[in-house]
Amino acid sequence: MNPDHVFVCGHPALDFAATLRARRSARFEMFATPERLNAWYLESGLVDTITPGQEDDVREAITVREVIYRLVSNRRLGEDFDREALAVLNAAARRTPATPQLTLSGRHTDATPEQALATVARQAVELLSGPDVPLLKECGNPECTRVYIDRSRGMRRQWCGMESCGNKIKAAAYRARKKTSPAASH
Repeated sequence: MNPDHVFVCGHPALDFAATLRARRSARFEMFATPERLNAWYLESGLVDTITPGQEDDVREAITVREVIYRLVSNRRLGEDFDREALAVLNAAARRTPATPQLTLSGRHTDATPEQALATVARQAVELLSGPDVPLLKECGNPECTRVYIDRSRGMRRQWCGMESCGNKIKAAAYRARKKTSPAASH
């Protein structure tokens, strides 16, 4: 599986929740090390620089990620929020977030892993209490478990991203049609 971080969900909290890939099958963990976690914070654009992380930062990030996924699933399925997950998310959101600063060369956000995680938690609170809740959809690829915001016309988007899932599904469907079409014409 591709070890690069992917940002196709339309919201940082959803992209964060999607860092455990293929939850129903292979379960590929993107946050294998503190360096991979910090790479996500940098690549997401949440922070410009980040202090080195520890294993504890990874464990805490995975805990918060899983409660974000649980709460997003609750919302998407029209269920009540899981109370334990709410408590964990709110505790993380109460911590000091990363704070952007204006410098001579523009905006710069320096953070610790804990501040970056608090920022993600706050973004999850905003998402789950905001106007985009009705637009949450799970990718149509049965192997994929990413949830994304569908802002397409008529809410007809089926995949988290064409590159990551859409092309795979379309190619597989095309191959299946090619395999069955000669037999169907006889």
